[in-house]
Amino acid sequence: MQSGNFRKAAALLSLSLVGIVVVVGGCKKRVASTAPTQTIPAPTAQPTVTLSASPTTVNPGASVTLTWSSTNATDLSIDPGVGKVAVEGSTPVTPTESTTYAITANGPGGTATATARVTVTGGAVAAPTGQPAGISELFEQNVRDAFFDFNKADIRPDARGALTKDAEFLRSYPTVHVTIEGHCDERGSTEYNLGLGQRRAQASKNYLVSLGISADRIDTVSWGKERPFCTESTEDCWQQNRRGHFVMAK
Repeated sequence: MQSGNFRKAAALLSLSLVGIVVVVGGCKKRVASTAPTQTIPAPTAQPTVTLSASPTTVNPGASVTLTWSSTNATDLSIDPGVGKVAVEGSTPVTPTESTTYAITANGPGGTATATARVTVTGGAVAAPTGQPAGISELFEQNVRDAFFDFNKADIRPDARGALTKDAEFLRSYPTVHVTIEGHCDERGSTEYNLGLGQRRAQASKNYLVSLGISADRIDTVSWGKERPFCTESTEDCWQQNRRGHFVMAK
């Protein structure tokens, strides 16, 4: 009798152990690892900008309206002669000679440029300059361009030397105003080089301003790769075209 009770107790114990194992196994199967969610930031939108002129052909001294609009831009400027502008709008200009106006739009996503050409017919209006006789020759003899490395707008050592001498000349002739033209070599798209040329012209202007030359004596404009100084496809030729070129304002 005792032996039978013992066998019953042993059987109950075995069943209990099997139940515990099943429960524990089931719990383990229900444990699942959750992979962390990775958030991919949205790409920053590239700026866009448009510029138009109305009318595009005028007589000397006539007024032209420049109109522009942009998206994804925080800083815009129009050259020559206009400067900083709002993200969209219009402004009158009175070109005395045929002029290509260029707008540069900067934003978190990069840079965009656009141009508008105004043709002045019947000859340019000569604006009085009040410059001493021979000043144009002195300008050509003493003012030097700033040259740049490929795809860069940083002022390198030889450009600092040239711009320092340019500042000395401008201090000696305080009535002289200049336009700095930004130029690039033939590589890259027209739009990209217009933006790069503008950065080169602006970097040259900023360096002159840091040397004490008033910013209102200096205009900037970008010609990109449209007006090369040299047309051969060689490094020596490309270097000639990567420059901030100085022109005395009339």
